[in-house]
Amino acid sequence: MSISLAKGQKIDLTKGNPSLSKVVVGLGWDTNKYSGSADFDLDASVFLLRAGDKALGIDDFIFYGNLRGGNGSIIHTGDNLTGEGDGDDEQIKIDLKNVPADIQKIAITVTIHEADSRGQNFGQVSNAFVRIVDEMTGREVLRYDLGEDFSVQTAVVFGELYRHNGEWKFSAVGAGYSGGLHALCTSYGLDVK
Repeated sequence: MSISLAKGQKIDLTKGNPSLSKVVVGLGWDTNKYSGSADFDLDASVFLLRAGDKALGIDDFIFYGNLRGGNGSIIHTGDNLTGEGDGDDEQIKIDLKNVPADIQKIAITVTIHEADSRGQNFGQVSNAFVRIVDEMTGREVLRYDLGEDFSVQTAVVFGELYRHNGEWKFSAVGAGYSGGLHALCTSYGLDVK
């Protein structure tokens, strides 16, 4: 039975479920009808964070242009350019037992590609969610539906997987950013041009 989280809630993933080692992070969304002519292209990304919530370099940023990270423990399954259909729009596979020991958090984010030039924001996105599925059994472990209205934001941190006393936990963050992917990268200590 899946646990449904609200913004700010945290849940233990591995302490009560020691067999949970390989998970699929599924992200999904729908776009509302609006007067613009450009399609929406939402992109899931993961930031591998060390002490101080900082990434060390591009290898700690897993996205459609860098599909693997964390010594192969994290794999982005690819970019969905339209978000059409039901279920997960993009997925990231994480082998929790093999995430490098110096990684303290895995931030799970979604941004709108070329949001500023297309006049798009998360206020035009609905039914956004993140879920974690046990890759071995297919069982959905948890789900967090973003109910907030991010009317001007172009990037959202959906949630974070983080280590605590040797176990993995999940925090439902739901924090919006203006400035898209560039703002997220800067926030996590990456210098992007």
